[in-house]
Amino acid sequence: MGERPVTMLNILSLSSVASAFTPITRLGAGVLQAGTQVVEKVCDWAGGLPAAVLAMPAPLVNRGRAIPPVAPSATGSFVEVRPPGLATMTAAYERRGTGEPVVLLHGLGSNRQAWDAVVPLLTVERDVITVDLPGFGESPDLPDGQPRDLATLVAGLGAVFTALGLERPHVVGHSLGGLIALRLGQAGLARSVTSVAPAGFWSQTERWYAFAILTAARQIARLPEPITAWLSQSILGHAVLTGTLYMRADQSAPEAVAASLRALRQAVAFQATMRAGRARDLFAGDIPDVPVTIAWGTADRVLPARQAARAAAMIPMMRMVWLPGCSHVPMNDAPQLVAQVILQATAPSSTAERRGADSKPEIAIPRQSTGISSSARHARSAVDGYTGS
Repeated sequence: MGERPVTMLNILSLSSVASAFTPITRLGAGVLQAGTQVVEKVCDWAGGLPAAVLAMPAPLVNRGRAIPPVAPSATGSFVEVRPPGLATMTAAYERRGTGEPVVLLHGLGSNRQAWDAVVPLLTVERDVITVDLPGFGESPDLPDGQPRDLATLVAGLGAVFTALGLERPHVVGHSLGGLIALRLGQAGLARSVTSVAPAGFWSQTERWYAFAILTAARQIARLPEPITAWLSQSILGHAVLTGTLYMRADQSAPEAVAASLRALRQAVAFQATMRAGRARDLFAGDIPDVPVTIAWGTADRVLPARQAARAAAMIPMMRMVWLPGCSHVPMNDAPQLVAQVILQATAPSSTAERRGADSKPEIAIPRQSTGISSSARHARSAVDGYTGS
């Protein structure tokens, strides 16, 4: 890395930085340190920008431009539940729209606002419920002594569904939320499951790598808010802040970038959830009685698309949908495409079809893969044909 000068043009994607630290991420004990080192390198390679900004008098931070006020997080409704055998939990949620009920679950370090670009595209036809997972967004963390595992989250969400009058809603999840959605399907609590870049189908090395990237992202999010607000005013700054998670940084308004960083910074359950994520067999077995759609960005730099092959092996009748050119957060990169996937997966005619019947391709896919199908054979061929990461 020290053989030639590094310029601003080649440091703006955290994925390239994280790739340079791949040997470090292979050391399990060094995951958190690796994440911190990634952030330090970003700052150093950017010419010491954050340090320089910190050293400036406040009026000079934006060279005379006022930092725009950051809108407060939307206040949701709250529901208190007590799942059998567990302590009382409180969940924050928002409910909008009309039609088939669809629950949206966010990923690690995020909150229900992660779906904000997608929700308006769904509410004309769907009753959309976005939920903050325990310890994220406005939802309090799990009570002391409560097991922090997927079984607890599934039981808690099942109780939330009952309290809201939802009988086996469609469940859509992203990353951590995608894994939880699959487990809800296994528990018989979902009418259908749509999982976007689900966690849990990684190798040990891939898990360490993903955790290092997410830790680095959180370190950046914990920079003083004036710095992140200043950086969020330009596409260049967007790339520094979110270049690994988003493929199309220019599509996010500064306020949205600031809000996502705030959610990551304030996620009280972040570290504990990562520790729980080290468990083996986060997902095992099939979901034989629930229609499952798995969607994956072809340019995902946190959970590479090759992990879809493992999902296809475990869930033979799933429908595989590629999201061309999308990184780990396709709700930002291509909200209309994500909404289309959800609407198709949750359509009454779609969920009523016999699982395993072939269907015609409906969503654009990368040329490396062979198509969309409900069959494992086509899902595997699509994955095998895709060579990107």
